[in-house]
Amino acid sequence: MEEGVIDLMNLIREEFALKDVDIRTYSPLALAYIGDGIYELVIRSILVGKGNAQANRLHKKASSLVNAAAQSEMIERLKEELTEEELQVFKRGRNANSATMAKHATVSDYRKATGLEALMGYLYLTGNLKRLIELVKLGLEDKICDTKN
Repeated sequence: MEEGVIDLMNLIREEFALKDVDIRTYSPLALAYIGDGIYELVIRSILVGKGNAQANRLHKKASSLVNAAAQSEMIERLKEELTEEELQVFKRGRNANSATMAKHATVSDYRKATGLEALMGYLYLTGNLKRLIELVKLGLEDKICDTKN
């Protein structure tokens, strides 16, 4: 890691005295919970990084990328690029029994989105941020455009 660059999760662990744990023991829904937030943070960071825009426009663009249908589409583009370990994490998330369901999503899209979020959470918690960003970039293709339009 470059000097001056801080790994967010390690900083959080240090400052709040969190113990190291075996991420493989986490439930897929716990991974999806943190993965949902990290994925949204990455999307928002990309959009804000593209230039100043009204918060409403940023929100609309982010919402179009951070929903079950968009995430389902993304994971379909990524499946061939995943390692065996990543594919297993995705499948655990996809197959998890969630008590909730998105209002505007099919069951299939919701399950695939949960799998993608579990993968994002797994990569974040294992410190594999470079791979996380690589997959988001591959999955987005040309979906990120100017937020001023």
